[in-house]
Amino acid sequence: MTLDTIFEEIKKAEKIVILTHESPDGDAVSSSLSVKVALKQLGKEADVIIPQCPKDFKFLPEANTIKEKSEITEYDLAISVDCSDLRRLVGSEEYFETAKTTIQIDHHSVNAMFADLNYVDPVSPACCQILIGMFEYFGIEIDKELGTCLLTGILTDTGGFQYSGVTPETFEFAAELLRKGVNISKICQKVLRNKTKSHCELVKLIYNRMEFFEDGKVVVAYIDLEDMKNANAEFGDDDGLVEIERDIEGVEVAVLLKQKEGTNGYKASLRSKENVNVSDICFLLGGGGHPRAAGCFISGNLEQAKSRILTVIKQEMK
Repeated sequence: MTLDTIFEEIKKAEKIVILTHESPDGDAVSSSLSVKVALKQLGKEADVIIPQCPKDFKFLPEANTIKEKSEITEYDLAISVDCSDLRRLVGSEEYFETAKTTIQIDHHSVNAMFADLNYVDPVSPACCQILIGMFEYFGIEIDKELGTCLLTGILTDTGGFQYSGVTPETFEFAAELLRKGVNISKICQKVLRNKTKSHCELVKLIYNRMEFFEDGKVVVAYIDLEDMKNANAEFGDDDGLVEIERDIEGVEVAVLLKQKEGTNGYKASLRSKENVNVSDICFLLGGGGHPRAAGCFISGNLEQAKSRILTVIKQEMK
């Protein structure tokens, strides 16, 4: 069984690294730290490498140990969490592909199965939910510290239990974590409700820049590098902007184009409600994700990026 083999590889590895996808969200950061905390129970130390970690998650256990890079060039074991494609895995060339053994744990419906050992459950609404089952199978105790990481990942990837991927097991797991003493109120305040002043400045821009297409079913907005500078925005301050667009009455697909520093192009974040699979749209543009939340990178200036994404969206909506 894959889980047995994964456990054996973990037990025999000495140098372990944990990696996740670029522009990490709550589930990515929480999954990474969950694995690190769990491995400590097995007497294993692991490096978590996240060059850009959103400040909202600095309260999590072991967050202060996250590294931007590592001096180790060859790990015994590299573990990828919450990443569907090797191209999106930060540190893939430096740490993942040079490791003796590789493992990936993921929940995206489109997955490249790029590791030596792949444990993927596309039904799970969060990678952290998969990890709960894994840890229980391995006999790892899910205490308050580990539970805080796990529940944070579940809360962020389900939007506070409101997205369609939520299962009965999601609530059962959450209830058990609360019994362990995990403070759900504190987590929600930190990762769902807390907004910086810079975020609010960006929100104002988004409202002013929204353009509607296809009889109001598609909305597009953008932010560029100058906007981020003027708002004194840091990495993560733009989180939640595309959801503002999606929640408008009548909108089926929301697009946020964010200019990406050091490139000639924009990162497109897409969200949808019920009728459009944005993962399929992003896959056609070299990206991926979930049916209701996905992303991709589009080369070119703003008008070119907007034109490309709208063309594909219109085709998919037909």
